[in-house]
Amino acid sequence: MKIDVPYGKDGSMSATISDDIKVDFLEANDVTIGDEDKNIKDSINNPINSKSFKDFLSNAKKVLVIVNDATRPTPTTKILEFIFDDLKRIDYNFIIATGAHRGPSREEYLQIFGSFYEEIKDRIIVHDARVEEDMVFLGKSTNGTSMYVNKAGVEADKIVIISSVEPHYFAGYTGGRKSFLPGIAGYKTIEQNHKLALAPEAKALALEGNPFHEDMIDAIKTVKQEIFSIMTVLDKNHKVYATCCGHINDSFHAAIEIANEVFAAPLEEKADIVVSIVKFPQDIDLYQAQKGIDNAKLALKKDGIMILVAKCRCGIGGKAFADLLGSSDTPRAALETIEKGYVLGYHKAAKMAEIGLWAQMWGVTDVEPQIISKLFIKPFDDLQTAIDMALEEKGKDSSVLFLMDGGLIVPLVK
Repeated sequence: MKIDVPYGKDGSMSATISDDIKVDFLEANDVTIGDEDKNIKDSINNPINSKSFKDFLSNAKKVLVIVNDATRPTPTTKILEFIFDDLKRIDYNFIIATGAHRGPSREEYLQIFGSFYEEIKDRIIVHDARVEEDMVFLGKSTNGTSMYVNKAGVEADKIVIISSVEPHYFAGYTGGRKSFLPGIAGYKTIEQNHKLALAPEAKALALEGNPFHEDMIDAIKTVKQEIFSIMTVLDKNHKVYATCCGHINDSFHAAIEIANEVFAAPLEEKADIVVSIVKFPQDIDLYQAQKGIDNAKLALKKDGIMILVAKCRCGIGGKAFADLLGSSDTPRAALETIEKGYVLGYHKAAKMAEIGLWAQMWGVTDVEPQIISKLFIKPFDDLQTAIDMALEEKGKDSSVLFLMDGGLIVPLVK
């Protein structure tokens, strides 16, 4: 059996596996895509617990539009087709909610804004969480997180957020409140909040009892401006399956119910070998592609082998998590270091180290072998070699599962 998998934006890799081997595939659930334009337009005009978009803007003096960065598949350009004519009649700015990520490249600006970029480029703010003078203090959450946000969010009298909702390995789901925290929050705010990701309750599909999510919800109560939220849910081909607009929390909760229809994938049994393919744009670096490792663990047997397939075109990504793993002799040693004090990025290291205690992590990436091997990931140049070696180690009676969109699919073992 020849198997082709995506690699990078336009590339692919393949592997041939004997028909004697048990091979299964887990994909996002098939859903019917209707008229995307009508879907978006109807939702904007008939929002949940909110005025229509036109009415929302009617008395606005200055509007800030918060959009995702290029690590997310959010169809920002498509949404702008339906709101920009109304938006440009008033004073507006866009802010790219980078959180603690780097700013976009020229190519990534176009990925986010498409044909609108040239017209709006002078109105785009790139959030930089490390520039303290750009942050203002709004208050504290119940957990004690000090809510510092970009001053652009305070200077506007109304805020529009454009995002997408899919499962997230410790926030429960992306979207909604994440546009503010970590989206446009200060570095120390993000660090305080992300420490909560170390809790075992911080996991995919979990909101109730998830301290990370609850802290975000509590923290955004400090934001006093009126907000119009536009949440999209995409299918496995990044087509718009649903749009939920209106009140920030109500539209978010409506969207997560729909996101489960797409990304919560039932699985009969765990496998000895799980191949997790992380697609563009989540494959930007290992820091982002790690989501494919965390989702894959849910489908992997104890002492199994997980093979990450992700281009990681920008290398490792986060420095702190890589430095910690790279300086630790064992996964256990990394976890012991984290217990002594948290630094932003250590939550990624913790999730990977925890898996390293009971499974092997292998990787087919563009990252230099001598670099990725220090992070408890065994490097491979191609998928065929990784598959062959995994089958040699686990035996011909072992089972193989291909997680076809590992960054988004959450396996649910029956």
